Amino acid sequence: MPRHEENPVTVIGLGPMGQALAGAFLRAGHPTTVWNRTAAKADPLVAAGAALAGSVEEAVAAGGPVVACVSDLAVLRRLLDPAADVLAGRVVVNLTTGTSREVRETAEWVAGRGAAHLAGAILALPRDIGTGTSLVLYSGSPEAFERHATTLRGLGEGAVHLGADQGLAALYAAAGVTLMWSTLNGFLHGTAMLAAAGVDASTFVEFARQNIATTAGWLPGYARQVEEGSYPAPDATVESHLAAMDLLVRESETSGVDAGLPRFVRAVAERAVAAGHGRDSYAALVEVFRRPAQP
Repeated sequence: MPRHEENPVTVIGLGPMGQALAGAFLRAGHPTTVWNRTAAKADPLVAAGAALAGSVEEAVAAGGPVVACVSDLAVLRRLLDPAADVLAGRVVVNLTTGTSREVRETAEWVAGRGAAHLAGAILALPRDIGTGTSLVLYSGSPEAFERHATTLRGLGEGAVHLGADQGLAALYAAAGVTLMWSTLNGFLHGTAMLAAAGVDASTFVEFARQNIATTAGWLPGYARQVEEGSYPAPDATVESHLAAMDLLVRESETSGVDAGLPRFVRAVAERAVAAGHGRDSYAALVEVFRRPAQP
């Protein structure tokens, strides 16, 4: 990875992810200042060449973007508040998790102190930071991203700016994890059913991969229907899917495994049918997800 001694950076928050972030900047050659409430957590980074700031104010004043990764956004605001005098004119790269609304509110708070805000969402484990497998999404000030893109790519090749809306990175991250959990839950539920017939989980893997790939191939067509707001069903309708869901619930019960997941999926489809989408394609379920269920 190329070295960039001319680009300093500050990291606030040295939990496992914060330590990984600071370590990646150091390995990329950036002069790196770190701060953490428990200073001892910085010891390995200081040994690797980082400068330990005695306060948040000192850390912010050290120069370069202020990369923050702390427990939550309320904590971040409390930490940065005493540094308001040195924050003006700086860029806060906020890698602290929160909802899109919370991130937008934090961006306004930062702007009120004269600093630019760049929101980020890390889609990687700490061990992957600084490698080719690390993906970090950014949203917010395009100018701030362009100014510090070289530095931010020290965290990994996958540094993607999504747009000026400060909440986009958080929303993409949320959409990604709902996709991840849905896929993993489907695999694990299927594994539990097959285990009742003595099939090992590893035996199921190749079939699962092929099934996921086939399903992924449907996504462009579903996306077009969602964007057009029209859901023609040249093959399977929601009603036909619902019949298969009933079968999956019964198969789960027959196999002696928990049927909560297929029952939930069936309930969503039933709401779609009740809303008049029974003869539409499966993509019409997006209309159900757009409206919270009534208690």
